Amino acid sequence: MASEQQPAVVTCTAPVNIAVIKYWGKRDEELILPINSSLSVTLHQQQLKTTTTATISKDFTEDRIWLNGREEDVGQPRIQACLQEIRRLARKRRSDGAEDALPPRLSYKVHVASVNNFPTAAGLASSAAGFACLACALARVYGVEGDLSEVARRGSGSACRSLYGGFVEWQMGQRADGADSIAQQVAPESHWPELRILVLVVSAEKKLTGSTAGMQTSVETSALLRFRAEALVPARMAEMARCIRERDFQAFGQLTMKDSNQFHATCLDTFPPISYLNDTSRRVIHLVHRFNAHHGCTKVAYSFDAGPNAVIFTLADTVPEFVAAVQHNFPPEPNGDKFLQGLPVEPALLSDELKAALGTDPTPGGIRYIIATQVGPGPQVLDDPGAHLLGPDGLPKPAS
Repeated sequence: MASEQQPAVVTCTAPVNIAVIKYWGKRDEELILPINSSLSVTLHQQQLKTTTTATISKDFTEDRIWLNGREEDVGQPRIQACLQEIRRLARKRRSDGAEDALPPRLSYKVHVASVNNFPTAAGLASSAAGFACLACALARVYGVEGDLSEVARRGSGSACRSLYGGFVEWQMGQRADGADSIAQQVAPESHWPELRILVLVVSAEKKLTGSTAGMQTSVETSALLRFRAEALVPARMAEMARCIRERDFQAFGQLTMKDSNQFHATCLDTFPPISYLNDTSRRVIHLVHRFNAHHGCTKVAYSFDAGPNAVIFTLADTVPEFVAAVQHNFPPEPNGDKFLQGLPVEPALLSDELKAALGTDPTPGGIRYIIATQVGPGPQVLDDPGAHLLGPDGLPKPAS
């Protein structure tokens, strides 16, 4: 593609992903190389996504970035790592070492605006969606093609998994330069149409211990983390890939919960210990196990990332009853009409037997709201100029 044909402004969207085999800990902090492989499910962008506009111009005097309407420091190391990597790849693609052959646009400054349609830094994988989206938008505006795993990964490790839809593995790789630490799709989003995801938002507040700091402390102090990475994760990766391939929800659900529990055990094994779960999180865990015990099989499974919010995996036909169980145990606040968001859920009545099996006192307001979603596609490019977050002057459009 000739430089003249490249768009000067690009808008992309990218999805959130939730790891069912968790990534926690880096072997290289600068290149963001993990100590173990991981596997995730991409959530649908109709419910959870980041939208990013990137534009370059010879008139811009500096790189600038806005996140959710506020200008941020473009000098943040993660943002700089993405920018530098994209520009390096763009120069490499355009030049055989002859600097004077480079198109002028490669030296242009960039303006970026990004918005999330869900809470940022609350343990809902906002950085993964954000940096995947940034990588895609920058790549298109600077004319970079091919795998963007390294660009996204330099921003946020799990961002490379948001470059694909469906079910995605991030291979830890062995090389010191990280060239083989890439994301690959295990199965497309159409592979398991009955699978549903419920995000139970316990707290939308920023978490006390950020993932980056938490990981570093775990790598330095947790013997359990090292054992998990070396002795357990390789077999779990293979088993999880089989569960997905064969759509074996029983085994998928149990392994998802065990891996989530083990991740949080490594956080407690860290010194000083890190606790991302709160009392409501633990009540959700209790609810899931009581619900499954009542049915005599694994009908729902939980997973918690580095935050208190629960991500529930289940099949479509179980959603109404489980949502009713959540509403029974965590009665919504008076604004209950906003309690259930995303995909429509049919109302269901709980049997007296199930209510008795759940057996805990209700906790009003414990769950703030539920987002019902499903497996979705990878990043999308929006062709509609009306979707751009930046105006012709390269500044954020006023909020409508």
